[in-house]
Amino acid sequence: MALGTAIRSAEVLVTSPDRNFVTLRVTTEDGVIGLGDATLNGRELAVVSYLRDHVAPLLIGRDAHRVEDTWQLLYRGAYWRRGPVTMSAIAAVDMALWDVKARLAGMPLYQLLGGASRTGALAYGHASGRDLPEVFDSVRRHLEEGYRAIRVQTAVPGITALYGVPAPSGSGTVRYEPAQRAPLPVEEDWDTRAYLRHVPGVFEAVRAEFGPELPLLHDGHHRMTPIQAARLGKDLEPYDLFWLEDCTPAENQEGLRLVRQHTTTPLAIGEVLNSVWDYQTLVREQLIDYVRSSVTHAGGITGLRRILDFAAQHQIKSGIHGPSDVSPVGMAAALHLDLAIHNFGIQEHMPHGRLTHEVFRTSATFSGGLLHPGDAPGLGVEYDDAAADAHPYQPAYLPFSRLQDGTVHDW
Repeated sequence: MALGTAIRSAEVLVTSPDRNFVTLRVTTEDGVIGLGDATLNGRELAVVSYLRDHVAPLLIGRDAHRVEDTWQLLYRGAYWRRGPVTMSAIAAVDMALWDVKARLAGMPLYQLLGGASRTGALAYGHASGRDLPEVFDSVRRHLEEGYRAIRVQTAVPGITALYGVPAPSGSGTVRYEPAQRAPLPVEEDWDTRAYLRHVPGVFEAVRAEFGPELPLLHDGHHRMTPIQAARLGKDLEPYDLFWLEDCTPAENQEGLRLVRQHTTTPLAIGEVLNSVWDYQTLVREQLIDYVRSSVTHAGGITGLRRILDFAAQHQIKSGIHGPSDVSPVGMAAALHLDLAIHNFGIQEHMPHGRLTHEVFRTSATFSGGLLHPGDAPGLGVEYDDAAADAHPYQPAYLPFSRLQDGTVHDW
């Protein structure tokens, strides 16, 4: 063990500036700090307990340099493998140790991952609206902000609340945040047939308004059966989507075979998948075009790098999940991977709020449509304890959906 690199403390920090975040802070005997994101939207305290009660005690005295060995210890040593709580906890440790290692080296993390393969990571923004004029205005705002690729979500007549579309607030710059601070989750309604009838017309109008060059993306958010997803993918083919995301629940990997038989619209899957083993069928049979897992929920930099290296053998690219419930620490880790890997595709970017940036001070930049993690040593994120302590945890849940007959549906 190198002198001073033993782990002295492992603190689990919970704060709720604009929303809840869980952060692991590892400190070595020499006082070098590493940060890891462990936020699991709507189930944050489950990961807090996993880390604080079961993982942190295992880290004390271990050599912070032993990133791979620690990853294997936490994965194989627990016997109960995989799952979002376990893999988010492992991810936090992994990020924190990579942060320590890069800080000790005096380099931004991407240099230790092989150096930069590009000047920046192409990012897509999130446009939405309750009708076509609102959708057009939202797309224009994102173009003015510098985005060169845009996801389009839209309200559907007859459905009162819909994923990806903010509730009216009187502000033209409102950002969508699905988790709502409340003691119980909010119930929303859903009608797949209405959605399938409406969405192709929206993309026809957006293409007519903004032309053929702008990369457009859309998220089905797991709500379709495979044959319904196949229909939507086929109906969207004339509008040349960059991807159709989460067209059907990812657990049913074989269902993507049916989708592939009927459409050439590129498919992105995986934000709810959390290990390389979850991707075996999807990647081997080339049933998807983009991997959507996040660093935070897929075992960290080490875990997601395994998935992306596997995907690269099958011409599948990255599309790392980057919502507002991945903290600036998790986002920084994603950007370092984006910069280093060869099979980069695109990076989701949902900007964090002002209060979040007061807690997490980051060196990352967005310019010309590209994200860059910056060149500060490590991940490039510093945690402000005083700012964090001003925002204690608040219960918050993602919504859930019911069909018109009252059946609980995929949200």
